[in-house]
This record gives sequence, structure tokens and C-alpha cells, in this order.
Amino acid sequence: MNIGILTISDRGARGEYEDRSGPLIAQIMADKTPWPVTHQAIVPDELGTIAATLIQWCDAGVNLILTSGGTGFAPRDVTPEATKQVIERETPGIAEAMRAESLKITRHAMLSRAVAGIRGQTLIINLPGSPKAVRENLDVLLPVLPHALELITDSPNTESQHRSV
Repeated sequence: MNIGILTISDRGARGEYEDRSGPLIAQIMADKTPWPVTHQAIVPDELGTIAATLIQWCDAGVNLILTSGGTGFAPRDVTPEATKQVIERETPGIAEAMRAESLKITRHAMLSRAVAGIRGQTLIINLPGSPKAVRENLDVLLPVLPHALELITDSPNTESQHRSV
């Protein structure tokens, strides 16, 4: 299994803002999973660029793509739309679980338009842009990711299936 981390930020892509969420995702995943980060980039809030990057990474065999940013109400927040263009099957439970847990912390969680879905053997999950929210959402996701990825790649590990049920 391997991971791609895609930060969506106009200012970050122009070098005007230091991406803190992408490196945080990489650090958390390195600390909590055995999977290497093989792809990492920052792109602007452009639907075509986001979708093309996601497709390219899926085609390159990335098993898990975590995006950060572009999931709110601002006019340039198009990450969910780009993700929906790319995925073949939506996985609404993932986004619902992230929002449900986040709502326990802040009412602003209901403003998240994040989506998650599957393209081939890749799971794509939209995370918020805030480092604090990234950490909170990964806490929700990490317990189920091994089983989800095993199912997507058709390589189930019996032990992890029993642990996650």
C-alpha cells in the first residue's frame, strides 16, 4: 500500500503560503501506518488540475490519496467536485463519519463538503485544510483504513477483518 497527499491551495501553489496540512498528514501516516508516501504535491484550486492529478496518481497505482483543502463554501473550493469527477464509486460513510465526529468539536463541521470514493484500486478522501481538523479527521479514519484498503485491492487480511468488525 502507498499514499498520495494532495494539498489544494492557490496561495500554497504560488509559494505564498507554507503548507502545514500536507506535511502533517505525511507525519501522522508515517507514525501510524506502515505505508510510504510516494506522491505529494500542492496544486491550485482548479477543478481540471485537481482531477488530472488524482487520475494520474490513481493510474500510477497509489492506493490511498488524501487531499487537504478546498472543501468549504468559498467559490474557489472545488475539491469535492473534482473528486466526484474522478471516482467511480462514492463512499459516503467515510465523509459522514468525519463530519459526525467533527460536529462534536465545532458546529462549522457542517459546512464541510468533503467527499470520499473509490477509483479502481484507489481510495480518495477529502480532508479539510486546517491542520487541527486534519488531525481530528485522521483520528476517525485511521482505525478503518487498513480494512478499507485491503478490500479495495482485493487482498484481505483475515486478522484485520476480524479486528475492524
